[in-house]
Amino acid sequence: MSRIGKKPILLPAGVKVILNQANLSVQGPKGMLSMEVPQGVEVALEDNVVIVKKTSDDRKARCYHGLTRTLVDNMVTGVSAGFEKKLEISGVGYRAEASHDRLKLVIGYSSPSEYVIPEGIAVKVDKLVNIVVSGIDKQVVGRVAAEIRALRKPEPYKGKGIRYAGEQIRRKVGKSVGS
Repeated sequence: MSRIGKKPILLPAGVKVILNQANLSVQGPKGMLSMEVPQGVEVALEDNVVIVKKTSDDRKARCYHGLTRTLVDNMVTGVSAGFEKKLEISGVGYRAEASHDRLKLVIGYSSPSEYVIPEGIAVKVDKLVNIVVSGIDKQVVGRVAAEIRALRKPEPYKGKGIRYAGEQIRRKVGKSVGS
């Protein structure tokens, strides 16, 4: 039995779980998320605790058991507290500006790059070089942060580019002049 799948999910105050046959909706102070429960897994609600059980012992049900529990836990955390990813820009003249639906980045190309911010995601820029991506869906927040980072990955010689906060870049030694 999955060690992750058998853990119960405690619901914080203000979070409601709605079960409709194969659909699960989680509603909280920050918004609402829903997902389709896969076959072979059953979700039960017992006084402020969500329990994920597998209905059979076949391979697919065992695979989905822990995954479904983690997805439901992420939904509960998202609608109650939210998720955020932090990015840092390093490089001379590199900077970012956020408007209501676009992120404008000056990252060493001949013209500024623009990234369209998807619905449900908030992007905040501090001191022109720190970007904070936040939202209620963990998967979407991670994807948006990865797409912004992919616009200018950090290069190994000078470390210029966009990186996650706290990410260590392995630096390489440049060419030395032979004599």
